[in-house]
Amino acid sequence: MIEDNFVPEIDVRENELLDNNRYHPISLIDVDEGWSRDEALPTVPTKLIPEQSKTIISSNKSPDIPFNKSINPYRGCEHGCVYCYARPTHAYWDMSPGLDFETKIIVRTNAAPLLEQSFNKPRYQCEPICIGSNTDPYQPTERSERITRSVLEVLQRYRHSFSIITKGELILRDIDILTNMAKGNLCSVAVSLTTLNNETKRKLEPRTASPAARLKVIEQLSKAGVNVTVLAAPIIPVVNDHELEDILTAASNVSAKSAAYIFLRLPLEIDTLFTEWLQQHYPDRVDHVLSIMRQSRGGKTYESQFHTRMKGRGVFADLLHQRFQPATRKHGFNIDSSRNHLDMTRFRKQNEQLSLF
Repeated sequence: MIEDNFVPEIDVRENELLDNNRYHPISLIDVDEGWSRDEALPTVPTKLIPEQSKTIISSNKSPDIPFNKSINPYRGCEHGCVYCYARPTHAYWDMSPGLDFETKIIVRTNAAPLLEQSFNKPRYQCEPICIGSNTDPYQPTERSERITRSVLEVLQRYRHSFSIITKGELILRDIDILTNMAKGNLCSVAVSLTTLNNETKRKLEPRTASPAARLKVIEQLSKAGVNVTVLAAPIIPVVNDHELEDILTAASNVSAKSAAYIFLRLPLEIDTLFTEWLQQHYPDRVDHVLSIMRQSRGGKTYESQFHTRMKGRGVFADLLHQRFQPATRKHGFNIDSSRNHLDMTRFRKQNEQLSLF
């Protein structure tokens, strides 16, 4: 989801992977000139692109997700998860959903002051804001840029309710704010736990925290009084679907309170990227995985319709749902998807706060 119409100044000549960008009139085609390259390609460094955004809060109209408003401090994500549904948004900026998405990160440097301006508008109405609905707010860049931290500080000052979605261990840095807000039922956290297998994690999510580290995050946040949801996502047929019950059990053992799952989504360019990934890492499973995906998506690898895009449909999707239900009951997980479970009555605009003195 593109949140505003600001386009940063990016030199298209620096974009090595602009091929077949649907937003760009030029298509580039690689041509084999007969030169061989035996040496390993160098690691591509991360390039940070500062952005002065015009708006910071994005509105959501999807009935499939439990929030109406969201903030993404960054565009692009260093975690490099091959399945990430946000990858196609990078094409809007004349960058590739592949390598560019992982290495060219747009930093929304004015996120905090923009958020404060939004809160002080006369007609602003408080409802919970989800942080990280597209890209992880605790990707490695946050360690130096601290955009997410600055946003949390504004939310805390205004007593505005929020939720966070992450797979980053760096969230524990901000446990002071999260603990304070949780005392007033003003925040919750969802931790994405895709697999408990380190090798699978390295293939799927090469630069993310380990499964053990994420379980540690759930445990420490829960001990601090933060309501934590374990998000088993995405569920990938023949790759990690067999881990569903084990993921829920592991999260329950470290005091997660809620659980949810999402079936693999392959919109736009992700279809090709994921297929290539399968061919590289699981060549013997390619046909099997894609066959189940098509069976679960009406004959295609992806359907964008509300109510089915997150869970799929058909025999495999139904069996997945039937497995999830008893597992959540077994562990006493809350699966309420209510959009407004956080307190919205404590919100105070800055001028209202000052008028108290």
